[in-house]
This record gives sequence, C-alpha cells and structure tokens, in this order.
Amino acid sequence: MMVSDDLLLSRSALAALIERRAEMRVVGAVGGDTDALEFAEIHRPDIAIISFDGSDSSAISVAEKIASLPECRSLVLAESFTRSIIRQAFSGGVDGMLQRSVPPSWFFEALHRVYQGERVFDADLTVAALANAGCPLTARQLSVLERLSYGDTIVEIATRLHLSEGTVRNYLSSLVTKLGARNRIDALRIARDAHWL
Repeated sequence: MMVSDDLLLSRSALAALIERRAEMRVVGAVGGDTDALEFAEIHRPDIAIISFDGSDSSAISVAEKIASLPECRSLVLAESFTRSIIRQAFSGGVDGMLQRSVPPSWFFEALHRVYQGERVFDADLTVAALANAGCPLTARQLSVLERLSYGDTIVEIATRLHLSEGTVRNYLSSLVTKLGARNRIDALRIARDAHWL
C-alpha cells in the first residue's frame, strides 16, 4: 500500500497504523498529489490511500488516475466532501471514499474490500451525491459556490481552490447565468433549496 498525505505527521501515523497489521505492508509514504501519482506509476501499489483536505479536487483527479493503472486501486480519506466531489470520484472510478473520522476497524474493512475489488463509499455521502444528480453545475462551479456559502471572499476562494481571481469571477458569473439567478446570493439560495450544497 501507498499512503499520500501533505502532512508528514498524518502520513507517518497512518503508515504506522497500517504496518501494525501483519497482512498489510506500506511500500511508500509520500507527500502531495504529484509524488503520489509518480510513485504509483513506478511501484504499482495494490492500494493508494490518498488524503483529501476538502478544498482542492486535484487529489480526486490523482486518485482517478491511480485507479486506472493496472493492478492499482485508490481509496480517498477526507475530512469533508462536497456532493460534487463525491460524484466526481464515483464516476471517475475511484475505488473508495471514507471520512477520516471512521473507526480503525471500518478503515481496515474498507481496505480489505477495496483490495478484493469492491467499491467502498460512505453510505450517507453516496446517498447525498446520488440524490442530486440533476445539478446543472460543474464540479468546479459547485466548489466555488460552496466556498462562497462559507463566506469566503473571491481572493480566499481563489487561494483555496488554486485559481486566479478572474477565473473565480468567471465561474460565479457562469453559474448565476446557468441557474437563472439574479445574483450570487440568489444562486446560493437555489443551490441550497435543491440540496446541491
């Protein structure tokens, strides 16, 4: 197995937890999405465990690419998920997605099931994602709108999502038009009423 987490302490702790199981072995612990994909392409771990902080969907893209490699599977662990991220991961072939708050016993059961070829997604998250399949917004537009719902400014959204401020404004303008909303606040209301956020 491979563990990918930007934070050294989290990465080391997760690797140590996995190594306590006699039937499991960590072949690599890397920091960051680029390192994770590079390691997986070279070493082909059975399962790549990717930590996701909830703000940058590049981790999901990396998990999708790893899942498409022969003999590799990917499991995403995250603090929080948006519905759009769950849909992206599910439709992109990611093998599993769990909240970081799951008990270790559930985590190990998920690893075993993913290893056996099953897809393991947190049930509550999956139901929420599938219930909103008719959303006309892209995953990125939903991410921008979600950050706006938290009260983030354009500058903060751009920083969190690694976009330019102009790109964030374009996304907001586009989603307001797509939803037929009067403004950003109305777009938020429409998205909340439809349970897309």
